[in-house]
Amino acid sequence: MRYHSVSTETPHMRNLSTSVGESESCSGQSSAPSPLARLNPSASSPTFLKYLKQNSSREQSGRIAQKSTSYRTALRKKLHSSSSVPNFLKFLAPVDENNTSDFRSAKSDYESKQSQLDVDNATPVRTRRHSWRQQIFLRVATPQKGCDSPSRYDDHSELGDLPPRSPLEPVCEDGPFGPVKEDRKRTTRELRELWQKAILQQILLLRMEKENQKLQASENNLLNRRLKLDYDEITPCLKDVTLVWEKMLSTPGRSKTKIDMETIHSAVGRGVPRHHRGEIWKFLAEQYHLKHQFPSKQQPKDTPYKELLKQLTSQQHAILIDLGRTFPTHPYFSAQLGAGQLSLYNILKAYSLLDPEVGYCQGLSFVAGVLLLHMTEEDAFKMLKFLMFDMGLRKQYRPDMTILQIQMYQLSRLLHDYHRDLYNHLEEHEIGPSLYAAPWFLTMFASQFPLGFVARVFDMLFLQGSEVIFKVALSLLGSHKPLILQHENLETIVDFIKSILPNLGLVQMEKTINQVFEMDIAKQLQAYEVEYHVLQDELIDSSLNDNQRMDKLEKANTSLRKQNFDLLEELQVANGKIQNLEATVEILLNNEYKLKQSILTLELERKALLQTVEDLRTQTGNPGGKHLLTRQECMDAN
Repeated sequence: MRYHSVSTETPHMRNLSTSVGESESCSGQSSAPSPLARLNPSASSPTFLKYLKQNSSREQSGRIAQKSTSYRTALRKKLHSSSSVPNFLKFLAPVDENNTSDFRSAKSDYESKQSQLDVDNATPVRTRRHSWRQQIFLRVATPQKGCDSPSRYDDHSELGDLPPRSPLEPVCEDGPFGPVKEDRKRTTRELRELWQKAILQQILLLRMEKENQKLQASENNLLNRRLKLDYDEITPCLKDVTLVWEKMLSTPGRSKTKIDMETIHSAVGRGVPRHHRGEIWKFLAEQYHLKHQFPSKQQPKDTPYKELLKQLTSQQHAILIDLGRTFPTHPYFSAQLGAGQLSLYNILKAYSLLDPEVGYCQGLSFVAGVLLLHMTEEDAFKMLKFLMFDMGLRKQYRPDMTILQIQMYQLSRLLHDYHRDLYNHLEEHEIGPSLYAAPWFLTMFASQFPLGFVARVFDMLFLQGSEVIFKVALSLLGSHKPLILQHENLETIVDFIKSILPNLGLVQMEKTINQVFEMDIAKQLQAYEVEYHVLQDELIDSSLNDNQRMDKLEKANTSLRKQNFDLLEELQVANGKIQNLEATVEILLNNEYKLKQSILTLELERKALLQTVEDLRTQTGNPGGKHLLTRQECMDAN
């Protein structure tokens, strides 16, 4: 059973005893206050009290007891006379005339116990009293098993002779956590169990750490995906259209299954869901591959993307310069050498190594950036290869830029045929398409127009090919023809086309996209390309003199003769092969005829044998009544 008592010592009493002790020290009655004058022993006194210096003189102990009694009596009177003192302090320190006798009896008990402690070096007997701090603690603390409270001090080497400021908590007799048990060796089984437990805990921690990393990675991927798709859609995709796309994307064996192009055209025209756009582009590329066959010479080397990343490129400086210019206001690419710029650098570097003829050209960063916003880095690289090699866009990025010149001519011819007044207005101010339309073809409108509009252009690009760029350019210029005709000088016209035209409203852009789906200019583009080459040849011929023309004709004649000779040789070889094949066929026909004759002979012989067997059966009869089986019947039975 645990006993508790109430201590009458308070902060007021400690302060008073300290001041009185100092006054006594000054008067010369004592050189220093005795520990017993500062603290009465009680059950709450800590064990380090034995380290304090004790005076064994009985006379000095009597003087100390008289001082303590007078001090306590004065303090109790002061507490009861003061109205500001709380009631619980008055209760803890009642005024009693017999305090002196009580204290003396307590003192004598303490002296007897102290002498016993000095003899036996035993722990001082604890009284059943608590300080006012301990009372507050007991009202709020939860009792613990083993002891009332663990000891606060384990090392008293630095305490010296300093007395405690207040009575401390009672100390457990057997230690802070109950009786101290002797250390024993653990058995092999216990050690094995502890080891297994530690291993299981470590495995659990590693699993939790991996799960946390996966969760953090998924959160980062979700955040990056939100950043990537942070743009306004031109044609919002309705729910039923989204279901159509999801059905097509979930087709079993999708990469080898052809889907009706009318269905795909209709779905693209009604809109493409932003969160499925990257997967839809890959789906359109798969359908394009199923419907077109490409010569092997047009395909790049099948070098893995990760292997390309390990190599170095001579285009590194140009790529790094253009990273900061690619979508500088988009949050995914705005951070210098952030996740977006690093992924873009990897794609451009890998392509420059894959296609040394093109390497890196300004404008490719915007094309790769649009792809990267809608799919992973490796998928974006694959789609860039598809656009460049399968769709034929790489021709316009070659160093000679010949295809880009042809495209500028084709656009001018389209304006001349479809919008003659606008064409005349631009020619009047000497504004060629290369002044405003070159970035449209090199970046697929991504360098100047909003991302939502560019995404719709890419939707149609994967569906219809590079002629979409001509359609969009023609539709933009034609729909804004009245505004362009209002400007009367080169600077204002070019500024309108470059700056004001890309910042038009969503309604106007959606109208432009709808017009593009209704246009068909494939035949015109082919005719304009042939026209360009004819004009180029005529221009080259007109700049030559007669001798040069004669030399050119002789070279052409020699080349034609050589080609004719080569064709004759090929024809002779082909005729020889034909003769050999005809002879082989004749031999096979003869063999077939001989085999047919052999078959007829065998059939006749078989019939004759069957007839002979039948005759023999008739002549000899069957006395036993048993049926004689012919050879053929035996064979059939078997």
